[in-house]
Amino acid sequence: MFKNLSKEERAWVLYDVGNSAFTMLACSLIPIWFKSLAIGDAPGQISSDHATAYYSIAIAVVTVIVALLGPVLGAIADHKDTKKIFFTTTVALGVTACIMNGFAASWVAFIVIYILAKIFYQASLTFYDSMLNDVTTEDRMDQVSSYGYAWGYIGSCIPFAVALAAYLLGPDMLDKIPGRLSMIIGYAVTGIWWFLVTIPLIKNYKQRNYVETEKHAVRKAFGKIGSTFKKIALENKKALFFLIAFFLYIDGVGTIIDNCINIGTDLGLDKVGQVVFLLATQVVAWLGSLVFASLSKKHKTVPLILVCIAGYFAVCLYALTLSSIWHFGILAFGVGCFQGSIQSLSRSYFSRIIPPENSGEYFGIYDIFAKGASFLGSAVIAGVKLAGGTINIAVASLAIFFALGFVFLIVSDKQPVMTRKQTNS
Repeated sequence: MFKNLSKEERAWVLYDVGNSAFTMLACSLIPIWFKSLAIGDAPGQISSDHATAYYSIAIAVVTVIVALLGPVLGAIADHKDTKKIFFTTTVALGVTACIMNGFAASWVAFIVIYILAKIFYQASLTFYDSMLNDVTTEDRMDQVSSYGYAWGYIGSCIPFAVALAAYLLGPDMLDKIPGRLSMIIGYAVTGIWWFLVTIPLIKNYKQRNYVETEKHAVRKAFGKIGSTFKKIALENKKALFFLIAFFLYIDGVGTIIDNCINIGTDLGLDKVGQVVFLLATQVVAWLGSLVFASLSKKHKTVPLILVCIAGYFAVCLYALTLSSIWHFGILAFGVGCFQGSIQSLSRSYFSRIIPPENSGEYFGIYDIFAKGASFLGSAVIAGVKLAGGTINIAVASLAIFFALGFVFLIVSDKQPVMTRKQTNS
């Protein structure tokens, strides 16, 4: 597949391979490590339900912070020769926090460092997503974006296999190595992998679409946020209705990804079985992303996204039946079929309906809707759990977001396309 990509496209795809390792760890072992530190009867420790709630609240805090910072950072990075600087900085800080997380001595320190790692990780994605306009052409965006998610899923399995082996050798399973060492190994191999596969993009990326550097860029960036929202609302109704749709349906996607292990743990399912199924899900997601990448050559993007939304709607309703590890496996398989495709197609579709020279600024807005939605989903999980409800009901309640997102995406598709201006070169 890499043979069909240019040097810059290949470097861009590789960053998905790098950051997906952290995503995979966050979806599987990080919640387990957190709960092993947090749950217990010793002073300072808490119950399982409160651990799930606090973990969801931490995710919500991250999403709010990144949503607020995203448009400002994106607007600043749109200036000539600045995007690579911001991207490299957030990657370096994210990798550092990731490795440091393995040395956390208490659940409070663990969650604080994890919040920092997630903030820098999410911030790097704002810059990374906006690079798509620079590394490829409009007609190849669906394909290249889908390849990013596809190879990200399969590539993340390599460092995760090492992290999983360390966990299995730890005190929760075979008790061959200390728990702290097991966690250190898992975080270290993930952080190192994340950094190494990012090097080609840092080396080869060239910012082709930009606005000229201005004085007082930071102050003006704050002012641009309001004007960009106004421009979208008044001049780009296609982007407006898409962002509303995206806000709604990506809520369930982000929430399920962030809480997949919490779902199984709260149901009392076997931890190793959950992790194995999630590892298998990466392969399913890889294949699913490649299938949709192929379909995107022959079919329009919006119908493909609608198929993914419908699939997630069914997954949410299926969550009501969860009671065994095999039910969890079926749920994970369903998520894997559409997980990468709904995100990659949304990213490439948005890239095509915005001005390329302001891609950082617009993707900052995009991240407000993406992260804001995840905030609501995490709040739903936390609220239901603190109120004494089941995780099944919490996940099933997310179906309404997919239903509404389906409707607004159809509305967006009917709006005229905003004319794309000539870009810098």
